[in-house]
Amino acid sequence: MSTRDDLAAPHWLRELLKQKPVPLPWKRALRAAVAIAGPVAVGMAAGRIDLGVLVSIGALCVVFADSDGPYRYRAQRTVWAAAAGTVGYLFGNFAGGPAIWSLVLVAGVSALISASGSNASMGGLQLLVFAILGAGQAADPWLAWRCFVVGAGFALLLSLAAWPVRGAAVERAAVAAVYDHLAAMLAASGTSAARGARRDLTAALNAAYDALLDARSHLAGRDRSYRRLFVMLTETTPVIEASVALVNAKRQAPLEFVEYLRDAADRIRAREPLPEPPDPPADARAVAQLHTGLRAVADFRRGDDDPDLRPAEERAGLRERLSVFAGRRTWSLVLRLMVCVGLAVALGRLLPLEHSYWVALTVAIVLKPDFGSVFGRAVLRGLGTVAGVLLGAGVLAIDPPGWVLVLLMAVAAAALPVGQVRNYGMFSTFVTPLVLVQLDLAEAGNWALVAARLLDTALGCAIVLIFGYLLWPGARHPRVGEDLADALDIVAEYLDHALLGRRGERSSLRRQAYRALSDVRTAFQQSLVEPSAAGRRAAAWWPVIVGLERLTDAVTGVAVAIDRGADPIEEPDVKVLAATVREAAKAVRGERAPKRSALPKSERLARVVGELTAVNATLRGPNLAQRPRRRGRAAADWVS
Repeated sequence: MSTRDDLAAPHWLRELLKQKPVPLPWKRALRAAVAIAGPVAVGMAAGRIDLGVLVSIGALCVVFADSDGPYRYRAQRTVWAAAAGTVGYLFGNFAGGPAIWSLVLVAGVSALISASGSNASMGGLQLLVFAILGAGQAADPWLAWRCFVVGAGFALLLSLAAWPVRGAAVERAAVAAVYDHLAAMLAASGTSAARGARRDLTAALNAAYDALLDARSHLAGRDRSYRRLFVMLTETTPVIEASVALVNAKRQAPLEFVEYLRDAADRIRAREPLPEPPDPPADARAVAQLHTGLRAVADFRRGDDDPDLRPAEERAGLRERLSVFAGRRTWSLVLRLMVCVGLAVALGRLLPLEHSYWVALTVAIVLKPDFGSVFGRAVLRGLGTVAGVLLGAGVLAIDPPGWVLVLLMAVAAAALPVGQVRNYGMFSTFVTPLVLVQLDLAEAGNWALVAARLLDTALGCAIVLIFGYLLWPGARHPRVGEDLADALDIVAEYLDHALLGRRGERSSLRRQAYRALSDVRTAFQQSLVEPSAAGRRAAAWWPVIVGLERLTDAVTGVAVAIDRGADPIEEPDVKVLAATVREAAKAVRGERAPKRSALPKSERLARVVGELTAVNATLRGPNLAQRPRRRGRAAADWVS
């Protein structure tokens, strides 16, 4: 008789179909609706709906790339995507007839560009996608290109209009809330409300860690504003410890400290430096500790020294980015994309397909390994596109009134950001009818469009699954274990330099560590939906990624204190910690539990030791497949 586990869906299918429990991006949804449906509405009112559609295609380029996060990051991402899409669209408009084979070369350039970073990856995708879309257009090339530029500029304006007043407002507010709740807890010390205030502080800490960790998951820890907010939150730990000590002793903190914390919260929201904290009473040790912690935070907040921004380090970062072009993995991705796009173009030339560019478009969107599992994206793209084609082509076939069509475009456009953050299949379901309406508006009333688009999509997904996944060497066996072990070695090297106070290579190593952890996170997210042993291993080791991120943050916190004048950690303690991390890497490569070792008892290393112990405990089991608690949650549990 089958048990419940026997009847349960396999892990890869559950991961593939589940929606991520993230907040809905309502603002992005509204921007997408206005950017895409707005030009069509204007074109319809002016009697030139054809031009309105061309403008909305340009807006689609920016909507695809728009994201949450600091405005500097968003600007880099969307401007880079808009520029790449504009170049690709112009090239595609002239790539007709025999020149269609030039799309294979564009595919190779796109894959090379994608290798140099997350923003470049989005730009590379836009270059290829809009080159293919341009190749399928029948409008005057220069007119279509000018409309595209107008649409991309309009969408950019909508995306970045609030930059001067918003910045990283959500995450700053989360950090500021910690100070609000610290003030409330100190004000309630010695009263019955203290326990509830402590629980509220725990919730605020959870929210702040979650917000910053979620932001860093796509920023790779390299954005300066987020990095400083995260380090500031880490620097707040001594303040929290001193405050909790006062509350546990049921002692009232001086009123000026409570007011200082409230003022600090307001200043954090306003992006202002913090003043010096008030002097503590001479005989109050706990208050003196609170003063010391607040002074350290104020010094950090006023400081503007950031080693990552030094010109020499920026040149080193450029060398690191350029070095990926020589990697074997990069060229494997380049060749895979070129082969699959070439096959799609060949099928379009050999088979009597009415709009053959849709096959190549499907290949371009699905075959982005750095965006997720090729297998998972092909399956979800196929399922989502089937639903989307039936929806979009069905709408065109019944030929609704123009204002109804604009309304449906707005709804589909608003759903794009939701699908991007929740589930790729949902994204495909809504992007397909939207693009169908944009590209095939002239074929309204044609029911044959439904079957044509389904066939084109099926051919594109089949090319990716057969030639880009099943037959491509190594595609079915991701190196999740080796990638995790490499990241552990990089973290060990960073720890070794940072805790000893060495400044020479520390900045570069910190950047490498955060980049490696971001890459491993991406690799694991890809592998989670693989129907192979690699997928099960990624599910089991996922908590290790979370622990390693927290360990790296703890090391950064100690390093910042050393920069401000604290003594470096004693070398024997640092060597023990680094050796323990390297032992974890060896254990992952050997598929065994890491050996136990005695870790330092230093109070300054308490958080580093705690996070490292948690990583090793996860690697030892017993149930590595158990899902971790929400990220950031464990960091604040000790307050309760």
